[in-house]
Amino acid sequence: MTAEEIVLGGYAAFASGDMESLASIYHPECKITCNGNHAFSGTYIGFKEFADGILSRLNDAWPNFNLDIEKVVSNETDVCVFLNVTADGLSSKSIHHFVVKDELEVEFNFYDDSQLMASAMKI
Repeated sequence: MTAEEIVLGGYAAFASGDMESLASIYHPECKITCNGNHAFSGTYIGFKEFADGILSRLNDAWPNFNLDIEKVVSNETDVCVFLNVTADGLSSKSIHHFVVKDELEVEFNFYDDSQLMASAMKI
């Protein structure tokens, strides 16, 4: 599978609520960085930290959270996903950058309008 196929498979798993499939594409030491200065900002190592620190709390922070992919730009290892992010009281653009090696995500960086995301948070 290509890096892009792996990443897009992750979005499909997320959208369907299949956390087991989503977890399977993360390297155990994957470094996930949520930029900005809000409740979710920071670095998470591995899928469990990411799931516990962010994914399990998304709908509490932003009720009706949704991602809509606009376009994808990729090469052999790097995938940038350009997104529309919506929720109750939130409409924003974002870029997610992934690094994929040996068919596993080893790095994931969120580039959001963190000030807007923070102001829309309900937690």
